[in-house]
Amino acid sequence: MKIKTLVIGLTLCSGYAAAAEPSDKQSMNVIPQAAQLCVSCHGAAGEGIEPLGPRLAGLSKEYISTQLQHFQAGVRQNATMMPMAMTLQGDGIEQVSSYFSAKPANDVKPVLRGEQVVFNDDTARLAYQGDWSRGLLACVTCHGPSALGGGLFPRLAGQQASYIKTQLLAWQSGTRKGDVDGMMGSVANKLTVAEIDALANYFANLK
Repeated sequence: MKIKTLVIGLTLCSGYAAAAEPSDKQSMNVIPQAAQLCVSCHGAAGEGIEPLGPRLAGLSKEYISTQLQHFQAGVRQNATMMPMAMTLQGDGIEQVSSYFSAKPANDVKPVLRGEQVVFNDDTARLAYQGDWSRGLLACVTCHGPSALGGGLFPRLAGQQASYIKTQLLAWQSGTRKGDVDGMMGSVANKLTVAEIDALANYFANLK
């Protein structure tokens, strides 16, 4: 009887332990302490809250981490983000970039270069083929199929149009830096104001 009681007790204890231990899915939904300040502008799932903060879901860990380091170093300047980034000490950047990069973004069917060679829409042509008469690279050259991003290149698909426009204008004016070899500044300076508007809306609607 004592053995049977002991077995039952151990079984119950193990059951309680299993119930108390969060699943992988549950742990993904727990906002790390370092990221708790971020959600007021970027949303708990990194969905973005316009006009406070852009979408972070779908961005790579490497990209988020690099941008936070740029804010800390003053390479990238923003009156709100610079002091926020400075609060991330120790493994704070690691926590934030890991949490938001793991959040799913809206699915977009990738369109590979070469699958479509004729574009009737000028904006789509600019996004997928660029304009070689101006030495203007296609956006997808760096930002990937359907602008899904990867590595140091951010996802543009589904991002807020207002944010994309603001950043292109910042690259154009030179108030945003930190790109390799000044590449984004060069691209932005070859775009007209109308093209910036059109591209921002085009990518925002890739959802």
